[in-house]
Amino acid sequence: MKIKNLIAALCVTALTAGSALAAGAPVKAMDGALVGAKDMTLYTFDKDAGGKSACNGPCAANWPPLMAAAGDTASGDYSIITRDDGTMQWAAKGKPLYYWTKDAKPGDKTGDGFLNGLWHVAKP
Repeated sequence: MKIKNLIAALCVTALTAGSALAAGAPVKAMDGALVGAKDMTLYTFDKDAGGKSACNGPCAANWPPLMAAAGDTASGDYSIITRDDGTMQWAAKGKPLYYWTKDAKPGDKTGDGFLNGLWHVAKP
């Protein structure tokens, strides 16, 4: 009986791991990518370094940051960085997260490889 309970507990843990991927972050894994609000694909930018966003001004108009709200709490692989304008942004594994304005619907990944391969779909 103990083995059955252990197996059941491991199955539940495995099934819920994806939904608990980002305890405090508004992020989940879907189809091999990280997604945010309305299941829209999230991206990372190769020019970001040291947990700092290099995408500001016009760049951020095309690549809106995944903003953190007051009171949001970082957990696990997810942290909150301070942008140049003082606002807060979510990061995964130290890489700031962004949406791409040209993605029209959930599942779109049109920003992957954009700008000579500097933008990438964020992976879980």
